Amino acid sequence: MSGDGRSLPSMTRFVDEDMEGVEFRECNLNSTRLIGVIMQDSVIDGLVSNLVVNGVEVMEYVEAERDRRHPVRRLIRSDDLADLRRGWQQLRTDWAATVARMRESPGIEHESVNDEWSAVQTLRHLAFVYDSWFRRCCLGSTDLFTPMGLGIESVLSREEQGLDPSADPTLDEVLAIRDEQAAELERWLDAVTSEQLQEPAPIPDNDMWPPYARGRSVRQCLGTVLGEEFEHHQFCVRDLDLVEASTT
Repeated sequence: MSGDGRSLPSMTRFVDEDMEGVEFRECNLNSTRLIGVIMQDSVIDGLVSNLVVNGVEVMEYVEAERDRRHPVRRLIRSDDLADLRRGWQQLRTDWAATVARMRESPGIEHESVNDEWSAVQTLRHLAFVYDSWFRRCCLGSTDLFTPMGLGIESVLSREEQGLDPSADPTLDEVLAIRDEQAAELERWLDAVTSEQLQEPAPIPDNDMWPPYARGRSVRQCLGTVLGEEFEHHQFCVRDLDLVEASTT
């Protein structure tokens, strides 16, 4: 029973456990409570909201600091088309700088750390995000996905959707696809209206990914694309830093 008389849901309890160095990956930690814990030098990376630390809800501070460090976040959250266009161009500029960094260390694009995707795999995933969340959800395309695209583990029937599990493209091959996709998105952003952004997403009636997008607006689906571009760029830069640090 909680302090206000409400019944708390049943939960797994860890009491007096030494969990130093434990990794939780792709776990549902909703409503988790950490009571009387020691937590130093820890990392939390994920979709976090309503996080209370020692009685203080901290996510407002975290999100404000992320916006300060990365002003593009404000642009890609905006409903103003001029902001969205500027935001997309900034994302492309940031990725171009990171690709240039990779080219200075040939082979680094295939390195991975901590069981994360390599840079090439990250770019392949974004090609898949584009096909699924933009071409399918914003344009209503029924085409199969780009074979070299890389879906997450929960994407079922990958080959039936056009993905090739054996694909092993080079950086230049992935970038060629990415450039084609970027050009298409830029043309669309130049032509779309604010009213069209708020319309229901024209998602085809089939079983292709993503299965949970129905009922969303075009703007919401576009937001997923832009958000994935930003977040995965951050992941990629983080891991390139780690790879380079391990070789010095």
